Parts: sequence; C-alpha cells; structure tokens
Amino acid sequence: MNSFIIDVIILVVGLFLGYYARQMIAIKRAGNIEKVLANKIQKAKLEAQKILTEAEDKTQKLTEATKNEIQQRHKELIRTESLVLKRESMLEQKITEFEIKEKDFQEKIKKLRALKENLEEVHKQAVDNLERVAGLTKSDAKKELFEALEKEYQRDLLNKVRGLEAEGIERFKKRAKEILVHAIQKFALSQAQEVTTSIVSLPSDDIKGRIIGKEGRNIRTLERLTGVEVIIDETPETVVISGFDPTRRQIAKIALEKLIQDSRIQPARIEEMVKLAEEEIASQIKEAGEQACYDVGILDLPPRLVQLLGRLRFRTSYGQNVLLHSMEVAHLAGTLAAEVGGNVRIAKKAGLLHDIGKSIDQQIEGSHVEIGIKILEKFNIDPAVILAMRSHHEEFPYEGLEGILVQAADQISGARPGARKDTVENYLKRLSELEGIATSFTGVEKAWALQAGREIRVFVRPKEIDDWGAKKMARDIAKRIEEELRYPGEIKVNVIRETRVTEYAK
Repeated sequence: MNSFIIDVIILVVGLFLGYYARQMIAIKRAGNIEKVLANKIQKAKLEAQKILTEAEDKTQKLTEATKNEIQQRHKELIRTESLVLKRESMLEQKITEFEIKEKDFQEKIKKLRALKENLEEVHKQAVDNLERVAGLTKSDAKKELFEALEKEYQRDLLNKVRGLEAEGIERFKKRAKEILVHAIQKFALSQAQEVTTSIVSLPSDDIKGRIIGKEGRNIRTLERLTGVEVIIDETPETVVISGFDPTRRQIAKIALEKLIQDSRIQPARIEEMVKLAEEEIASQIKEAGEQACYDVGILDLPPRLVQLLGRLRFRTSYGQNVLLHSMEVAHLAGTLAAEVGGNVRIAKKAGLLHDIGKSIDQQIEGSHVEIGIKILEKFNIDPAVILAMRSHHEEFPYEGLEGILVQAADQISGARPGARKDTVENYLKRLSELEGIATSFTGVEKAWALQAGREIRVFVRPKEIDDWGAKKMARDIAKRIEEELRYPGEIKVNVIRETRVTEYAK
C-alpha cells in the first residue's frame, strides 16, 4: 500500500516536472520565433522604404519629362497656329485680288459685247449700202462672183484635172507593171512540157516478141489493165506507151519496166506487176503532194487533201503540169499580196488549192471550181481561202483582194505555158541543212543526203564511236532534224560504222 502511494506520488511529481520542462522549452522557442519575426519585419520595412524612395524618384522624373513634353507641344502648337494665321491672311489677300480681276474681266466682256454689237450694226449698214448702190443682194453678189471665177478659170481647172488624171494613171500603170515583173522574175523558171507518150527502153529487140506474147495476149492484157496503147514498131530497142492520162501511162511504164527486169512476161505476172506499179504511183502521188506543200511553205493541210493535191502531178492542162502550175500560182499570189498589202498566207494557200477540183473532175460532174469548193468545204478549210480561190475563172464574184490576186497569178502562169517553179534551190538547201546537222556531231567522218532528202547516211569513225554510240547518234540526229527543219513525210537516218583493214603484198 505504501509502495503504491509512493509510485503515485512519483508519477504525479514526474508529470508536473515534465509539464514544467515542456512549458519552459515552449517559452524559449517562442522567444526565438519572435526574434526572427522582428528581424524579418525590420528587413521588410527597409525594403519597403527603398522601393518607396525609388518610386518617388521615378515619379519625379516622369513628371518632369511630361512637363517638358507638354511645353514642347505647346510651343509647336503656337508655331502652327501662327503659320495657319499667316496662310489665312495670304489666302484672303489672293481672294480679294481674284475678285478684283474677275470684276475687271466682267467689265471687259461687257465692253466687247457692246463693241461686237456696234460692229455688227456697222457691217449690216455697210452691206445695206452696198446692196443699195449695186442693186444686188448678198447671195446674188456671191453667186455672180463665183460664176465669173468659174468662167475665167474653168479651162485651166479642166486642163489641170486631166493632167493629174493622166499622170496618176501612168504612175499606177508603171507601179503595177513593176509589181508583176518582180513577181514573174522571182518565179519565172523553166518548166518541162508534158506529152501524151512515154518511152520505154529495151535491152534488145528480142524481148519485143515476149512483150507481145502468143497471139498478142500479153500486150492485150497490159493494155486492158492500164488503159493505154502499147506501140511496138520497127524503132530499135524502144516501146512507146501512148495515152491521154499521165497516171495510166506512168503505171504502164513502171509495170513494163518491172516485167522486162523480171523477164517472166505472161498475163498473171502482168497483173501482179500492174498492182505493184499502182501502189508505187500512189506513193509517188503522196510524195508529190507533200513536196508541193513543203516548197510553198504550207504544212497545215489534212493528209487526204495533200493526197488529192499530189494527184495533180499526173494531170495536165494545155500541156502544162497542173501541180507545178498550182505551185507557181501560189508563189505568184503570195508575192503580189506582199507587194500590195494583202494576206500573204491566204493568197498562197488559195493559189495552191485553186485547181484542186481537177484531181477528181473526171469522176464527178461539174466544173473544177465547183468541185474544188466542195472539196475544201469538206476538209473545213478557212472560208477566206475558199472565197479567194473560187473566183479565179470569174465564175463567182470577187470577195476580196486575195481573190483578185489569185486570178491575176493564174492568168500570168497560164499565159506562159513554158514557165515552171524550179525547186532546185530549195532542194539543195534542204540537203545542205541535213548534211550540216549530221556532220556537227563528234565522231562523224562524212554524211550524204539521198533520195531527195528523205534519207541521210552518216559514216562514223569506228575508233571513236562504238555500236551503242552509233544507235544513240542516230536517235540524236533524228531529234535534231525534227526540232530544226521543216519537212513533209519522214527522213530515214542511217548511221554506218565499219572497220576496214588494208594490207599490201610485196
């Protein structure tokens, strides 16, 4: 029991001592916190004072700057106001001067009006006095004066007018002759006359019998298939093919030449050779049309129309080749149009196509002009070209200057059946350009233009160009030709690479 009380007492004393110690520690810590807080408060006061001082300084500076700016703007405002007042004063002065000048001007106008009225009155009085003295009115006096002048100078005026007319007509005639002579001289070159026979040379007279055949069956077959007459007479080593149609004559000539080369002359073989000749003629017709377009410089015609144009190569009119005549008319019409200010392209195209109806006039009824108009309308040719070509025989009225020029060019060409537009110069120029393009490539030894410029053969140095390089060169040359030259049809490019070895036996 006593030990329990003692334990309780000790516990109470311990609790009291612990509480006291804890209170002392708390009081000590509180003192430290208050000290720290006091320090922070003091520091904050110092910083606040510093900030306040800086703010006051900035405020003072800003206030001073604002005052200076206000003073400066005030000075500028005063200066501007002074300038405005000065300008207002000058403007008022000018307005006053203008009002004074306007007043003077109005007074002068009034004086001029009064003076004009006085002059009109004086003029009227003078005219009245003259009419009273002369006994004539103003209109009668003017009429009498003009009649007197007309009588006095009528003869001189008539002579002068007649002289001017004669001089003008003579001058225009001279100019017209100069234009025509210039056009004719520019294209007046040689033209070969077409005939109605073709000559085939034979290697020997022995082949004449084979051409005739047993009981004449071979020659009859050839005449039946071609529509011509084959004449075999005593002329040595010669066969004459007679026919009005140049196309048929040419087919018969080509077929007969092929038969002679083949030496197998019999009806079946004749039929085969005639078909080959017809195909060859068709190719020649196409080439002739393309060449004509190239020579004239018109390359925008449809291929079918070019084919019809080529058929004129085997058509004649009064001994004149129609295709060459059409080309000549195109050149003449173009030259005349350039001289007198017409449309050169329309005149040239109308001249080239003016006889296109003759290509099929044997198959269709109507004049070649009417047929030509239908052909050109079918191929959607420019209406201006149709109007220019249709009046070349005066079947239709002239619709423009180009129609008159085409008609004149047609008469010029038709009046000289021996004239021909020679294409040798253009042909040589084209060959030179082809060869020049080929020789411009590195490794080319020489180049030859063949077949009227439709083939170019290029010989290269084998040590510089290999097989692959030759293929590439052919492609590059073809590309250059397409880009730089104007030509109808195709041009074949052959690049030849060969190696030659030479030895001498001594």
